[in-house]
Amino acid sequence: MGKTEIMQYVEDLVERKAFPEFKAGDTITVHYKIKEGNKERIQNFQGVVLQRSGSGSTETFTVRKITNGVGVERIFPIASPFIEQIDVNKRGAVRRARIFYLRDLTGKKARIKEKRIK
Repeated sequence: MGKTEIMQYVEDLVERKAFPEFKAGDTITVHYKIKEGNKERIQNFQGVVLQRSGSGSTETFTVRKITNGVGVERIFPIASPFIEQIDVNKRGAVRRARIFYLRDLTGKKARIKEKRIK
């Protein structure tokens, strides 16, 4: 058994939930399950998707939001069992797959145009 065959076997074992299609520039809400001691609760993380990277079970996406004037970025694995659901709030119209330039922008300049649905 080669390295790629083993990776393929492990990827097949990972159960993936069906999430809506989203890409960089979209505003999404990630409902994330958090365990605190023996209690479990769901926390919402709403922000703009900066990038999606990887493929298969190792795919991740980065979400950025501004909290109390401080930019907070969080990287989520798509195959994470802790992600309860993902809601797409807005479809953004951007021309890049990775929109890291958003980190340097503040206020009204950091707004992303909404994609018009035909």
